[in-house]
Amino acid sequence: MTEAPEEDVVEQKAVRLGKRARLIADRADAAGGAYPVQVPVTDQIADLRQRYGSLEAGDETGVTASVAGRVVFSRNTGKLCFATLQAGDGARIQAMVSLAEVGEESLQAWKELVDLGDHVSVTGQVISSRRGELSLMVSSWQIAAKAVLPLPNLHSELSEETRVRSRFLDLIVRDRARETVLARAAVNASLRATFTERGFVEVETPMLQVQHGGASARPFVTHSNAFDTDLFLRIAPELFLKRAVVGGIDRVFEINRNFRNEGADSTHSPEFAMLEAYEAYSDYNGMADLTQTLIQNAAIAVSGSTTVTWADGTEYDLGGQWDRISMYESLSDASGTRITPQTAVSDLHALAEKAGAEVPTGPLATHGKLVEELWEHFVMESLVRPTFVMDFPLDTSPLVREHRSIDGVVEKWDLYVRGFELATGYSELVDPVIQRERFVEQATLAARGDDEAMRVDEEFLRALEHGMPPTGGMGMGIDRLLMAVTGLGIRETILFPLVK
Repeated sequence: MTEAPEEDVVEQKAVRLGKRARLIADRADAAGGAYPVQVPVTDQIADLRQRYGSLEAGDETGVTASVAGRVVFSRNTGKLCFATLQAGDGARIQAMVSLAEVGEESLQAWKELVDLGDHVSVTGQVISSRRGELSLMVSSWQIAAKAVLPLPNLHSELSEETRVRSRFLDLIVRDRARETVLARAAVNASLRATFTERGFVEVETPMLQVQHGGASARPFVTHSNAFDTDLFLRIAPELFLKRAVVGGIDRVFEINRNFRNEGADSTHSPEFAMLEAYEAYSDYNGMADLTQTLIQNAAIAVSGSTTVTWADGTEYDLGGQWDRISMYESLSDASGTRITPQTAVSDLHALAEKAGAEVPTGPLATHGKLVEELWEHFVMESLVRPTFVMDFPLDTSPLVREHRSIDGVVEKWDLYVRGFELATGYSELVDPVIQRERFVEQATLAARGDDEAMRVDEEFLRALEHGMPPTGGMGMGIDRLLMAVTGLGIRETILFPLVK
């Protein structure tokens, strides 16, 4: 979709502003003002289409209805004008404004005052035109809101940049944009329904925090004038949700906004929506089962099936039981080198150099970070079906319980769908003594220059010291879940993404 040259827009705006002035000056006119507080609406366009969509060409119903919508097509002839009105949900109906029905003065006002993009209310009989198009034979009409800027050309593609920057235009002219908003709403409703069926309680935790934590990420920093202190925008709700579990809310979840002061690309946004959930007396296996159910139910809510159709027409199967593979075993198989939690950092660097893999160097290049980078290099792109990658290195997972039977790893999984990480799950670390040791190790990394390392959170540790039951936890990006079920990029799944 292309937009008109700037000089044309300026000229059209001037003309439309003149029509606005005329409408306001003569409120007794058939159009009734430029921005009335209310207009007649008795029916929704979609409802009329459902009730009368099967009319034969030329049929009349004798039923009078009033509808409102945006003019997205207009054709004026001598004694009969045609317009297509579009509702916010994309449903359309034709309005037929004839000399015989509205009179000469009203017909002329329509021709002179109504432009593409205007919102109008029309009242008339529901009929089918001679060409078989569901229509209202208008007996009266009224401007609902005068548009002083023109719509883009409806017959050309809107650039991705324009779609993102001017999402309101995208919603007006492109079905896929509206469908994505509805899909997101259906996904959130499905997630909440699945949790409710399982006895989870939805809560809200602070977005402004005196101590950021719950993830390895660089935070945004702001300042509170009231408290005269720096605060952090939330990078994750984890540490507060765990406090709720300590307090006895055994099954808790939150759908929230998180903020990470990091890069932006096709799968990352500085501001994003996140789901996190915690269940007492569960573990990472139970949370994997729950996560699979959440995603499969969300797919059904959007597509009616666990097989979803992406924007490019590709079908992707989210059904069945998903694979669970070991990070260390899959890396060993793919690289042809036996790698264990005891493999030396120097050996991992040698493997990376041999394979041409980019990995961190220096004091921040821990065993775990090297293993995870090598796994992404050797294994990640080979995953086709949804797959839980199980059992991560100890040193990259400071909030996770050590594996019950394998030394040097923790009970953590990442879920990969469509080639990207969609969710993560833990058997949560609930021992306050070990948790303090992990926080101190993280603080040491922070002192060495690791901007993503966690800090010691004394309030969270005090909560753990009051006793937290064995617990499983999971987190999932809502934007990425939309990517998985629609095949779109992250900026398309966010209604109003951050852009420069």
